[in-house]
Amino acid sequence: MNYRKLGKTNFNISEIALGTWQVGGKWGSPFNDKTADELINTAIDNGVNFIDTADVYENGLSETAVGRVVCSRSERIYVATKCGRQINPHVNEGYQPKVLQKFVEDSLKRTGLETLDLIQLHCPPTEVYYRPEIFELFDRLKEQGKIQNLGVSVEKVEEALKAIEYSNVTTVQIIFNLFRQRPSELFFKEAQKKDIGIIARVPLASGLLTGKFDSKTTFEAQDHRNFNRNGAAFDKGETFSGIDYELGLKAVEELKSLFPEVSNLAPIALQWILGFKEISCIIPGASNSSHVQSNLSVYDLPQLTPEKIAVMNAIYEKYIKKEVHQLW
Repeated sequence: MNYRKLGKTNFNISEIALGTWQVGGKWGSPFNDKTADELINTAIDNGVNFIDTADVYENGLSETAVGRVVCSRSERIYVATKCGRQINPHVNEGYQPKVLQKFVEDSLKRTGLETLDLIQLHCPPTEVYYRPEIFELFDRLKEQGKIQNLGVSVEKVEEALKAIEYSNVTTVQIIFNLFRQRPSELFFKEAQKKDIGIIARVPLASGLLTGKFDSKTTFEAQDHRNFNRNGAAFDKGETFSGIDYELGLKAVEELKSLFPEVSNLAPIALQWILGFKEISCIIPGASNSSHVQSNLSVYDLPQLTPEKIAVMNAIYEKYIKKEVHQLW
């Protein structure tokens, strides 16, 4: 495992970390404590020391599982969670300091932790980024010892740029992958100037970049890859990075021809992201221990050559860029 600094938190974290949306979220599989414990322990056993969760993942069961495992281990494991998406309807007016403070306190109870290493606003409406009183709350929570750092999880580059204007924002979690390249333009430069940790989420474009899907692949009714392709439940960009599924498959087929000897493209997709020095860590999800091992097999591969990276980027330019680049 390799480690990188998480911006001005100064945490030294595993560059391949663990996202737990699939442990408890809209992925079609019911929550299972045993599976959750197994995959989180597998990640830690292999050097992962940064775990990302959220209060809305399976109504807090994901947070509970993360806290249970972390508290049972002797290693220093950094826990990041999120708050805000419980607000219903999820609108700007619902974001109030008292409401958010209660969410943080509830997360502490569920995880069993004395303090949260990183609390992140969970993709709030754009208007929230223009309300200093929301960000000021987290200074008070830090003074009280309830949190160590504040971050944001964003949908759009513009939101990320606004968020890092607040001096207490230490990290930005943003969708970044081979099929979502816009953040690497202006945002990465501005984040580096301010020593902001960048957490790359949805790194495999909801599994599209594994190369294991085709036009006949089906997803369960409660899986967001089935019901949210057009943004029916939440931002469309969260599902397949906002790419039309059939178009994505065409791009992936060309990607497969570049790596004919590889049956699982996931490690290659992660390796492409790690090529950006501004990235602090990647949080691929996992539904079981084998997915964790797959993500970590990035270290078993030879380095991507500049020539192959150029062809990968050309595939993005050919199929994807004009469809999604300016939308997020």
